[in-house]
Amino acid sequence: MGDIMTIVGFNFTKIDVEKKGPVKGKIAISNNVTIKDVEKIDLSLGTAKQDGLRFIFLFKSKYDPDIGYIELTGEVLYLAEAKKAKEILDSWKEKKKIPNDLMTAILNTVLARCNIEALIVSKDVNLPPPIPLPKVNVEGEAPEEKPSKKK
Repeated sequence: MGDIMTIVGFNFTKIDVEKKGPVKGKIAISNNVTIKDVEKIDLSLGTAKQDGLRFIFLFKSKYDPDIGYIELTGEVLYLAEAKKAKEILDSWKEKKKIPNDLMTAILNTVLARCNIEALIVSKDVNLPPPIPLPKVNVEGEAPEEKPSKKK
């Protein structure tokens, strides 16, 4: 079996959102994601038992002034060969560090899922969206459609 390293699961374990006050004036929103812990788990895929790691994360959207907050806690399940899983776990226990390439993959997964969830829960409690939404800006005349050239 080759070098298997892949994200195999994602779950939210806690979703906490609160609107504390009215939304008015200029509001700054900061988003932050941290890895809180890394644990070894056994993953059974079919008949094979594989070594897995559980990365526990916390995603926070902080509003300033303090009109509310969003906190999403969850886990990313990661499949790795035994030797690699042990290296990652040892590094975490000793230095609270995760290899950069793995950290990038974990955080990108977390952000992709948390940004969507944060958008949904912010809407549910009438807080401004924690991530900028695309806007259309139309100025002057609409551009003319140019026929596409086919060769």
